Amino acid sequence: MKPVTLITGASQGIGAATARLLATQGHSLLIHYAHRPDLAREVAQQCLQLGSPHAIIAQADVADEEQVLKLFAIADKSLPPLTGLVNNAGVVDTTSPLADMSAARMQRMLNVNVLGPMLCAREAVKRMSTRLGGQGGVIVNVSSSAVRTGSPNLYVDYAASKGAIDVLTNGLCKEVAPEGVRVVAVRPGITDTGIHATGGEPDRATRLGPSLPMGRAASAQEVAQAIVWLLSDKASYTAGAILDVTGGR
Repeated sequence: MKPVTLITGASQGIGAATARLLATQGHSLLIHYAHRPDLAREVAQQCLQLGSPHAIIAQADVADEEQVLKLFAIADKSLPPLTGLVNNAGVVDTTSPLADMSAARMQRMLNVNVLGPMLCAREAVKRMSTRLGGQGGVIVNVSSSAVRTGSPNLYVDYAASKGAIDVLTNGLCKEVAPEGVRVVAVRPGITDTGIHATGGEPDRATRLGPSLPMGRAASAQEVAQAIVWLLSDKASYTAGAILDVTGGR
């Protein structure tokens, strides 16, 4: 069965690094993006050059059920049967104590970071579960070390949303492991990507890196390596696991 993987939030950062690495291993790819088609197209072109048989792009707001359904319909129409999902899309907001956060901010965080991955996982299971006529597959959820730190005075709402991802990984694993679907997660620590700029701290990875046990932040490529391993047959008996990629933090 040739690997076919849908990666959400794959136009930059960890998602893009994962796409490029999977391309070198012959994965057909659906590269999802929310706002930057130019970046998504560039990643798709890179993936084709690196050996991906197919690399297509598709836009969707993963917090919108109708758009998620359309996203998976594009995969159904344009690619061979899906074998993998990387639930990577997520948002963060400006640093703030909880007392100063609006309900709208909290709602957006939960919609994108929790509802989105749940909807995508649901659609992936429908296609991969042997009980439902599929051939099995893997779902890799991207969590965060913020689950353990709590991110006080920064973004407790983000940390809470990623805590839900850990619970989703645990529960869904037990639900679908008998149906040939492995559900796992990676929990990156501070990683040098553009997401920190969204929180108003574009230099956060550089600034905090020296304080970490390994003395530096992670690269997107290092987190991608963990995701790609979990997707692979080398991790064939790994299910329900949450792999910390935190440099010892």
